[in-house]
Amino acid sequence: QVQLVESGGGLVQAGGSLRLSCAASGRTVSSYTMGWLRQAPGKEREVVAVVNSIGTNTYYADSVKGRFTISRDNAKNTVYLQMNSLKPEDTAVYYCAVQLLWGNIRTRPADFHSWGQGTQVTVSS
Repeated sequence: QVQLVESGGGLVQAGGSLRLSCAASGRTVSSYTMGWLRQAPGKEREVVAVVNSIGTNTYYADSVKGRFTISRDNAKNTVYLQMNSLKPEDTAVYYCAVQLLWGNIRTRPADFHSWGQGTQVTVSS
């Protein structure tokens, strides 16, 4: 069973940047598509970005396209989310997770499992 630990969250002013990391342990995730998801207070969890196993194919939610970049280092068993030009509406708990099924990138929260504990991102206006 894989364990995922997110880090890198914090408080930042609007327009600022943060880099989130997701370190996997227990087994390698190099063969799996990985995703970053977020959940804001009172809102449903949403998929923010997804990357395939070798980092050649990505998906971004429209709300973050052009501002966020997902990447991975399979040698380090780690996935990253670079977040630039942050907005107050990006405030949420951010989670990384493993895509359940092989094949094409999925974009629904139900398509992911093995969630980490999350890292809080707060963007002040």
